Amino acid sequence: MNNLCADIGYNSLNKYGEQLCGDKIEIIDGDDGSKIIVLADGLGSGVKASILSTLTAKIISTMVAAGLKLEDCVETIAATLPVCKVRGVAYSTFTIMRIIDNEEAELIQFDNPMIILLRDGKSVEYPTTVLNIGGKSIHSSRIKLCENDIFIMMSDGCVHAGVGLVLNFGWKRSDIENYMETFYDVGFTAKTLNTILLDECNRLYDYKPGDDTTACTVRIRRREPMNLLFGPPSNRDDCDKMMSLFFSKGGKHIVCGGTTSSIAAKFLGKPLVPKMEYPDPEVPPIAEIEGVDLVTEGVITINKVLSYAKDYLKDNKTYSQWCSKRDGASLIARLLFEEATDINFYVGRAVNPAHQNPNLPINFNIKMQLVDELSECLRKMGKQIKVSYF
Repeated sequence: MNNLCADIGYNSLNKYGEQLCGDKIEIIDGDDGSKIIVLADGLGSGVKASILSTLTAKIISTMVAAGLKLEDCVETIAATLPVCKVRGVAYSTFTIMRIIDNEEAELIQFDNPMIILLRDGKSVEYPTTVLNIGGKSIHSSRIKLCENDIFIMMSDGCVHAGVGLVLNFGWKRSDIENYMETFYDVGFTAKTLNTILLDECNRLYDYKPGDDTTACTVRIRRREPMNLLFGPPSNRDDCDKMMSLFFSKGGKHIVCGGTTSSIAAKFLGKPLVPKMEYPDPEVPPIAEIEGVDLVTEGVITINKVLSYAKDYLKDNKTYSQWCSKRDGASLIARLLFEEATDINFYVGRAVNPAHQNPNLPINFNIKMQLVDELSECLRKMGKQIKVSYF
């Protein structure tokens, strides 16, 4: 296996006036260590479409993950899902991407817009074999992965965007290719690229989508470790041990907390230099220590990062806030959300006397809860997380 990994971002726009989305994304790990992504588009919209797409995505992803043949998966879908009385169709369209050892991608596509592959800044064609399974034409491809490859999976709501409004025939696949090529070299995460695509779809629909619109972006990137130190150890004698383990790890190093940064500065034999700028009045200023990539305040800053992380997993609306600001929370968010793939937390269990004031909303349990919640959010982003307590 190489040193690559898959950064995955996805989201949906509901058809205007509908409470439920008729598209469904399912991501699951295969028994062989592969990563399986399924995008299913249910027939029609609303509750019926939501049920059809959810069943399709769940059944296909589970069967593919178990290593069953494609023919068996499609036949199972046809036999399992209810038949539409009007159209006589039994199941939704679907797109499957299986990432094997981060070296190869297997694509299986039925009646959804064909997956876009961006490589070296341009959309490229890839070999496709057409299979006839149960009377349906299934497109199958196997592609060797390269660093910085970007795959874009879509439901037909994307290519229908703008039809009859600002565009006569909708936003064609070639138009989407040209649009997304302009963002290839910027270095955005898969989530941000996906948000950019769906925001443009929404604009073309005049913010009243005429169909359920779903996209899933997969960016193949090199693994990037990151280390975050938060709080001093419960036993003062463990300070050197904690610092030695923290600084021995490869990747960038983030130190959070006043006492923690003082201990880190003493360990490194370097001065702690506070900054007096307040880019965000709600976030305490940062500091500098030679040999440390970022030094910030503790609980208040991490709590702000957590709020950004929760929003990132939803509709990513606060991206415009943290993507360019220079306060501690925004800087941490960019490092953890955009740069890091593997994050090591070093968390001290010492009780801060300053947090024992009953008039303050901060206590030891809240501090631990912040770490737990942030770790869980980062796992949902696809990060590999390890938490060590001292």
